Amino acid sequence: MLVRVVGAGVCHTDLIVRDQLYPTPLPAVLGHEGAGVVEEVGADVSSVDPGDHVVLSFDSDGTCPSCRDGHPAFCADFFAHNFGGARPEDGSSPISQEGDEISGRFFGQSSFATHAVATDRNVVPVEKDVPLEALGPLGCGIQTGAGGVINSLSPDPGSSIAIFGAGSVGLSAVMAAELTGCTEIVSVDLVDGRLESAREFGATETVNPDDADDVVGAVRELTGGVDYALETTGVPDVAEQATDVLTQRGTLGIVGAPALGTRASYDVNDLILNGRSITGIVEGDADPQGFIPDLIELYRDGKFPFDELITYYDFEEIERAVEDSENGDTIKPVLRIGDA
Repeated sequence: MLVRVVGAGVCHTDLIVRDQLYPTPLPAVLGHEGAGVVEEVGADVSSVDPGDHVVLSFDSDGTCPSCRDGHPAFCADFFAHNFGGARPEDGSSPISQEGDEISGRFFGQSSFATHAVATDRNVVPVEKDVPLEALGPLGCGIQTGAGGVINSLSPDPGSSIAIFGAGSVGLSAVMAAELTGCTEIVSVDLVDGRLESAREFGATETVNPDDADDVVGAVRELTGGVDYALETTGVPDVAEQATDVLTQRGTLGIVGAPALGTRASYDVNDLILNGRSITGIVEGDADPQGFIPDLIELYRDGKFPFDELITYYDFEEIERAVEDSENGDTIKPVLRIGDA
């Protein structure tokens, strides 16, 4: 289908591909948090019609065991469908520059553009009573943080959690932790302004590593050790800290993506003797077709105010949006590309 893009979020994953930490061939049109209006559909499209409002999310093959089990984020062919820069079926791209094909279909969309080509698998129809330009980040960053808590960690009411990183993923996780009934929610970040936002969204405690000689000790002093932790920064040292703050039988979820091949270390006996678990999480282990509408319903009810994370930029300001995000001045930049 052809989607006229209205808004597109800027995500950390766009930047790690720009920097070639993930090897999508360049030049490429990136962007994977698009929202827009369907303009045309192909003969095999059954989920939407022209004029429908949609959120664009990650792509998957729909046939592998994970997809069949309702876990498309762990699609066996995830890398080809989302980072390959081409259609997995035949290696072609819908985008060309001066007659030569360049990398497109990034996450099945390449939404840093006025129009994107997408498929039934990665398009989620949404109602027209919600602001379309704000919905793009639900397709990746916000879905990742919220789903990492709700779907993957699934904390029991009354439990404790430490969330490392207070960007859009981390703050979405804070909101989700409050929704699931966590009573101790610790947010860890280097930017005081983001820690203030974390408190507004439900964090009961905050830790700035610049103010703490021992981050692990600070979190454990506040909580006695947490039942759950979520690592969103992609920094190996932080992943190690997130392991060490767990209490007995605690679980760490890792969503932050460093360069391919990056390794972190841990004390094997600490895992064994304390019964700790570490799990990797892609896209919040979400099935976007169901999870994104659920998040929108929570937003409508005033329980998930993800739009408060957003700062809007004109499409032409994309470089400033990226700079503000990398500096920590903006939590979730969203590019205004067209009109709903």
